[in-house]
Amino acid sequence: MHDILNIASYRFIAIADVDAVAVRVKALCEQHELKGTVLVSPEGINIFLAGADPGIHGFLTELQSDPRFDGIAVKFSRSGFVPFKRLRVKRKREIITYRDDRLHPENGRAPSVTPETLAQWLDRGCDDAGRQVVLLDTRNAEEVLYGTFEGALTFPIAKFTELPEAVESRKEALAGKTVVSFCTGGIRCEKSVLRMRSEGYADCYQLEGGILGYFEKMGGKHYQGRCFVFDDRIALDPKLEPLIETPGF
Repeated sequence: MHDILNIASYRFIAIADVDAVAVRVKALCEQHELKGTVLVSPEGINIFLAGADPGIHGFLTELQSDPRFDGIAVKFSRSGFVPFKRLRVKRKREIITYRDDRLHPENGRAPSVTPETLAQWLDRGCDDAGRQVVLLDTRNAEEVLYGTFEGALTFPIAKFTELPEAVESRKEALAGKTVVSFCTGGIRCEKSVLRMRSEGYADCYQLEGGILGYFEKMGGKHYQGRCFVFDDRIALDPKLEPLIETPGF
């Protein structure tokens, strides 16, 4: 039985009291017997947690009592076991490391396209203006091996900080096209698309909710394989079913 509820969530929002937020979040996780990883930084919060349904929903209710996290978008999936060995709540400089101090997604998001819109563009072979659409995978090479969108532009990078140089190497191939950047849950594209737009890619968008959000709305349409996730489930298929069904592998 898939009786464990998993959540993935993030929000870019200015947090002045990082230590206090981290302490409160850890207390909530312990109170509700949750395991996973939560990153808190001056730019926001990034959450990966798992536990029983009442615990997850109780945590979310109490987290959202803080106006900064009210209405935070959450992606849900199920598994037959808790895919984390322990709880870690950490203070970080960034909730997703990119090392570009010019970017402040907490002050405003880059434009996005919904899974439904992307699927329509891919069905048609172009966007609403008739421009060619290029799907740009911002994940590292190991993640891409598990699956990606059909025909997506991928890079042999080991970490997210290598992406700008990789994109620059394909600048001519991207010129004049509509670029849709995607990643696991959307967080990396919050920064990568802001940077690309600052560098002149006027028709560059992020896929709302990332691959996992796309799976929720569109299943595996135009996607090949699974989506790597950062826990002991290893990867999820388009039905959000895990590659690993039981622990101890």
